[in-house]
Amino acid sequence: MGRFDKYMLHQLLLLFGLFSLILVLVFWVNKAVILLDTMMGNGQSITMFLRVSTLGLPTIIADVLPITAFIATVFAINRMSSESELVVVQAAGFSPWRLARPVLIFGVLVTFMVAALTHVIGPMAERELTLRKDEMSRDVTSKLLTEGTFIHPTKGLTFYVREISPAGELLDIFLSDNRSDKNRVFFLAQRALIIKDNEGPVLLMFDGESHNYNLTTTKLAVTTFDSFAYGLGEFFGETQTPARPLKARTTFDLLQASGVGAGQTAPDTVLTIRKTIHERTARAMLALVAPLIGFGALIAGGFSRFGLWRQIFLAFTLLVVVKSVDSAGISAARRALENWPLLYASILTGLGVTGLLLTYAADPKKWRTMLHRKSEAPQ
Repeated sequence: MGRFDKYMLHQLLLLFGLFSLILVLVFWVNKAVILLDTMMGNGQSITMFLRVSTLGLPTIIADVLPITAFIATVFAINRMSSESELVVVQAAGFSPWRLARPVLIFGVLVTFMVAALTHVIGPMAERELTLRKDEMSRDVTSKLLTEGTFIHPTKGLTFYVREISPAGELLDIFLSDNRSDKNRVFFLAQRALIIKDNEGPVLLMFDGESHNYNLTTTKLAVTTFDSFAYGLGEFFGETQTPARPLKARTTFDLLQASGVGAGQTAPDTVLTIRKTIHERTARAMLALVAPLIGFGALIAGGFSRFGLWRQIFLAFTLLVVVKSVDSAGISAARRALENWPLLYASILTGLGVTGLLLTYAADPKKWRTMLHRKSEAPQ
């Protein structure tokens, strides 16, 4: 690269890093506040909250990087234009196509970053996030240890604890088991502990009584006890590792496990995997198109002492149009898997718009003359 290319790329990367840091923090804090309230309400620890919130960062970063690449490009080109740097370079013989080279290199770098996130890092983080969520769903302690509230950890089961001592002892508990169609079982105990066993967690109750109400005979049997063990493992599912969804599998794993082209999987599964891979690829390539659109819209406006606000507005409008095409393509692909080529419609649209803008910027007088002749042509 030439000296000017390095200078412009340095400016783009510097602004890109700054804006990315700010936006990622904003989006992360916004989601973390909601997640913190939910997890703390379910009795989860701060350590588990930090794990879960951190595992969501790759998805947030992948969504933010194309936006920050666009903002960095618009900000850098606007500053260089206001300080007449682009005017000097263009006067030295640099065409708009030549000036687009560092922006293209910048877009390729950001595209590789997003591709690494969507194809590898994001699915790996999603896999860990799935495991953590499954771990939380099977965490009996977090489900039951909520003071002064009736908890329903599973259908037909109700649990209440008045107070939890500093030593972890449960004081004044109530347990109702209504899962059976033949009887209803209720337990009252002054003290209880939750201990782990080979077959799952066990609720060990002391100084209490059980009430067994038979729905058929309408008789109630009351039994007092000094200690009673009640197994809870069956209420919270098995401890086996959950199956990984497609979004939690890397692209390499999808290509390796699908047997695409080898007839090892059903056609609909092959199409689903293919759509997932192409959706990730198109998402990464959007990071290439976004800065090019911003550059093309601003460079087409030329130099103006009043700034490039109209061109900036045009750049944001074009980005919204491209993003709308992208959303439409994703919706079409999800409705019918055979429509996966429409995922790249936004990429082609963005590149086409950029090409038109750079062609106009290379010789605006020619375009204006051509448009003026068409307007004066006899109808």
